Amino acid sequence: MTVLTMELRLNTRGNSDVVDITRRVADAVRKSQLRAGIVTVFCPGSTGGLTTIEYEEGVIHDLRRVLDEITPPDRDYLHHRRWGDDNGHAHIRAALVGPSLTVPFSDGRLTLGTWQQIVFIDFDTRPRSRLLILQVMGE
Repeated sequence: MTVLTMELRLNTRGNSDVVDITRRVADAVRKSQLRAGIVTVFCPGSTGGLTTIEYEEGVIHDLRRVLDEITPPDRDYLHHRRWGDDNGHAHIRAALVGPSLTVPFSDGRLTLGTWQQIVFIDFDTRPRSRLLILQVMGE
C-alpha cells in the first residue's frame, strides 16, 4: 500500500466560515495516481472542523444557526476567563464536528454522494490562514 502526505492551505474568514474543499481533495487524489483507497483530511488545530454537507446557502445558514443554538458565542465560557479571549465556543464546536474526515475513492475518484461536498469550517473568531493535512492511502 502507498501512503502519500500532502498539505492544503486556505485563508478563512472565521466565525463559522464554511469552505468547500471538495475539488482540492479530489485533485490531490487524482495527483496521487492511486486508483483505490482512502483520503483522510486532518486539521491540526483546535478551532476548525471537517465534515460533509450539501454546500448550499440555505443548509450552511441552517448549520450556523443550529451551532449558535448549541454553543452560543456569548455564553460565559470558562475558557474566556482563563485565557482572556473570546473563542470558547469555537473549541466546543470543533470538538463536536471533529478534526478529520476520511473518504474512500475508487477508480481515482471520490465516492461522495451527488449532493455531498467536503467542507472545512473555521469556528475561530477571526480570519485565519489554515493548514490541512491530507493523507492519500491506497493502490
